[in-house]
Amino acid sequence: MNQRQVIVLWIIALVLVGSLVAVNSTKSDGYQSATERSRGETLLADFEPSEVASIVIKQGDETVSLSKKDGQWTVAERDNYPANASSINELLRTIDEVEVTQGIEADPEFAPRFGMDPSAEDDAEKGVDLVMGNDAGTELAQLTFGKNLESASDPMSPFGGGGSTGRFVRNHSDPSGIYVTSELFPNLSADPSAWLDEDFLKVEKIQTIAVSQPGKVDEVAWKITRDDEEGDFLLEGKKDNEQLDTTALNPLKNLFSYARFEDVVPAAEVEAAWDKEQRRQAVIETFEGFTYNVTFGPEKSETTEGEDAQPQTSYLMRVTVTAKIPEQRKAEEGESEEDAKKKKEAFDTRKKTLEEKLETAKQLEGRTYRVTKFTVDALAKDRVGLIKSAPPATTGAPGATTPPMGLGPIAPGAPGPGTATPPRRPARAVTPPIAIPPRPTEEEPDKPEAPEQPAPPETSDTPEAPEGE
Repeated sequence: MNQRQVIVLWIIALVLVGSLVAVNSTKSDGYQSATERSRGETLLADFEPSEVASIVIKQGDETVSLSKKDGQWTVAERDNYPANASSINELLRTIDEVEVTQGIEADPEFAPRFGMDPSAEDDAEKGVDLVMGNDAGTELAQLTFGKNLESASDPMSPFGGGGSTGRFVRNHSDPSGIYVTSELFPNLSADPSAWLDEDFLKVEKIQTIAVSQPGKVDEVAWKITRDDEEGDFLLEGKKDNEQLDTTALNPLKNLFSYARFEDVVPAAEVEAAWDKEQRRQAVIETFEGFTYNVTFGPEKSETTEGEDAQPQTSYLMRVTVTAKIPEQRKAEEGESEEDAKKKKEAFDTRKKTLEEKLETAKQLEGRTYRVTKFTVDALAKDRVGLIKSAPPATTGAPGATTPPMGLGPIAPGAPGPGTATPPRRPARAVTPPIAIPPRPTEEEPDKPEAPEQPAPPETSDTPEAPEGE
């Protein structure tokens, strides 16, 4: 084979390779063009998040309706309670920017295969419907989010591999197929409580707390107070033999500093939800002139009696707020003009802060919140819960005390463990020494033994006084 034939064969091979690449490219392009949106394109062609004024999210029997009016988002299912604007804006931004990673040619009737079956018994298989509209009520987009796309597991991995790599999404205005996006939308929920604004009660610099008896809001069970912000609470009416339990009182210093709520109870359901016999009221006064009236109590439970009764973990809570904020600063005697100016500026700044704080707290009024027991646990104590318990009573013989582990009971009058023993006087001999006679020798005959002398009487440690004294 000469050089010319070799060159011809190479040319033929290159042509065949080029043809094969062209065929595969055509097939690939044909597959991608089977859906309206292709890999790398945004899920929605024309979408403007700023135009959205209403959002309805539904999954199974749960629905949440979010509405925007005068720039404020609210939750309709919670009596138009303020919504979390940050969460809503994040959702709209994600929908606007999310890109298609795969387009699957499928008619709408195949949607249940991708976890979008409204008639399924399992909510996880029903999918999540999202409808967005504008101020005029015009629908801007309707999407259904199905199950996640799971990657194949790695048999060589000790952890099994796999994991979610995307989520199936259907655009109802695009009948060409189902799309896969790399975004999983984990916070997309039809639970109204998931979209509520999280701002809640913040109490600072507490001076006094008075708590009523359960079911008797006008009868004070206990009241504590302190003289300064760094001081300890004192219990009003404390008896001399009572000792305060600091582990119960110290948490009250930071009461509601970091409080959160779980949900807002609609007004139509509040009265039926309260356990009125256990409802209590706490009046909290601060060093800055704020007064908080907090009504709280356990929520009614479906199983409150019998063997199936469970400890109540959910409480309901309502609050009203008033404040006495000074309008003007009182000048101090002898202060300079420069000091007066600086102090006035600081006073005005603080006054503005307190007014804003009062306005924020006022927005909580008229609402009933569901909170955990932990949130109000420090207030839910009875008066006895603020007093240290007395040591347990001892058992055994009358007058006997219980010794440390491993020792028997101690007899009355005997020194107990750890009791100092009084020093004892040194022992004194009371019998005089007895002289032993020498052994007799052969030159000396044995002498008769002397009769045994009686022992002298014992003497006491105290010398006897001489006669006549």
